[in-house]
Amino acid sequence: MSARGVAVRLLGAIGVLWAAATFTFFVQTLLPGDRATLILNQESGQTIKRTASELAPINAKYGFDDSIVGQYLHYLGGLARGDLGSSYQLHEPVARIIGDQIGPTIVLTVTALLFAWAISLVLTIATAKRGRVRSTLGSGFETIAAGLPHYWLGVVLLVVFAIDLKWFPVEGETSLSGLVLPALTLGIPLAGFIGQVTRDEFEKVLDQPFVTSARARGMGDLGVRTRHALRHAVLPGITLSGWALGALFSGAVIVESVFARPGIGQVLVSAANARDIPLVSGVVMLLAFVYVVANLLVDLAYTVVDPRMRTA
Repeated sequence: MSARGVAVRLLGAIGVLWAAATFTFFVQTLLPGDRATLILNQESGQTIKRTASELAPINAKYGFDDSIVGQYLHYLGGLARGDLGSSYQLHEPVARIIGDQIGPTIVLTVTALLFAWAISLVLTIATAKRGRVRSTLGSGFETIAAGLPHYWLGVVLLVVFAIDLKWFPVEGETSLSGLVLPALTLGIPLAGFIGQVTRDEFEKVLDQPFVTSARARGMGDLGVRTRHALRHAVLPGITLSGWALGALFSGAVIVESVFARPGIGQVLVSAANARDIPLVSGVVMLLAFVYVVANLLVDLAYTVVDPRMRTA
């Protein structure tokens, strides 16, 4: 990758982070209602109207008396220094709150991505161009899986495999067995998307001359599919994985709620309901950062899978 390419990608990454921060700040700030009143009511547990003398210390503490532009510039300055601020609701540094909760979410999303790739690759290798019936069944599964809502799929897996069959814990488990159903809930729809783009490319590659040449040299069908066709067919799926990591983090909000798992999803829901701008912004910035890093990793993965990309 050239120096110019690196610079363009870094500028693009900064732009994505800035856009995410700006959007989150203004959406949360411009919502109806007084933030100082909300903070006081959360602290006291009472939903009542506050006097100006009660609100003044809160407005001064958090800078709510400043103009929107002033608050925005102060917010961006904090982000530039690596300061995500303190939660209005929990009165702790946002970085600490996220750090305490991010571990289970990372484990869940990475496991879901691995499940998605495993399902899509096995299905593609086993069914692509292996007769009309098998090929139709494989592509049909991918189409249905891609359209499954996370909430519905999570409930179905929970009822069937945890409640009825009792193969897995019902909810709230952080063990390996408790990870399987949440990861499948996230991974199965993604497997449908990855499988669709991989299958199309896989079938095209099987018709290429170098595949015919490999067969002529005596290589078996499975070897041709795994050693030759698969390397070229996974490139569209790798591209999709960059988007998928961000989508998996977003889907984790729903899945963690369904399975009562700890993680960043529960933090985001609670912070959004409380209009906790620093905490919501911190989580959104994290998601944007994951998206940026994932796309950079996709670029690196391209050069590993297809060395010709290194000179592009």
